[in-house]
Amino acid sequence: MKKFIPQEKLSKKARRALAAKQRKTWGSMNPVTRKPENLKSYQRKKVSYLDDFYDTEPFSL
Repeated sequence: MKKFIPQEKLSKKARRALAAKQRKTWGSMNPVTRKPENLKSYQRKKVSYLDDFYDTEPFSL
């Protein structure tokens, strides 16, 4: 049986190993918070489908 050593007295390497062993994973859940975009706010990003529409050559005979 190992002797108990407080975490403060462990070496940095040992503390990291202990923390990695205690750390849990999120599994299939993504912890990033997502929220819908504010529809009333100004959108700086240009709409891509309009760029494709105006890039075509004018019709000529």
